[in-house]
Amino acid sequence: MRAIVKGNEPACLTQHRAIDPTDYANYGGKTALRVALVSEQRGLCCYCMSPIAADGLSMRIEHWQSQSGYPNQRLVYANLLAACRGGEGGNADQYHCDKLKDDQDLKWNPATPAHAIEARLKYRNNGEIVSDDPELDEELNTILGLNIATLKNRRKGVLDGLIKWWQMKQPNQGKVRAKVNQYETGAGNLEPYSPVAIWFLKRKLAT
Repeated sequence: MRAIVKGNEPACLTQHRAIDPTDYANYGGKTALRVALVSEQRGLCCYCMSPIAADGLSMRIEHWQSQSGYPNQRLVYANLLAACRGGEGGNADQYHCDKLKDDQDLKWNPATPAHAIEARLKYRNNGEIVSDDPELDEELNTILGLNIATLKNRRKGVLDGLIKWWQMKQPNQGKVRAKVNQYETGAGNLEPYSPVAIWFLKRKLAT
């Protein structure tokens, strides 16, 4: 997961909420909503950091607090995120992200600055995502399914590439900062799983 900076909500969402603050099913602006969410998340799923596009085939509109449990949050933009399809159509043991989460609650929201989600996460060399917070660590596995083999292997691939780069280049701090900027800055979509790379590089800067 990476911290998400929420932007301005689509005008059509503001207008619809003024008419009926809880009727998400009847909201006709989901296309504009998808575009806004994917843009502010820079093309990455809010949970697993896989690539997504602003269409119904690539992503799901995620309610961090579920529609059934928190009806007053159905149309609150701060509660809305863009998630991948989460293994939909495959075996249930491969479900992840919103598809697995469904109506379950999460302790931390990647789009809430006070939750400082990136500071709560770290990655092992095998690609596993973990947290020192026992409750969050449990949620990563049982509610979000972020340590299924497919996702672990993708993150491991990112780390393996960086470890090889580090061993070959033996970079100084200036080159490491430049590498961080390569992953963090610029316009448009981020590289898939780039927060894993940023975490690795910032640890190297801190040593």
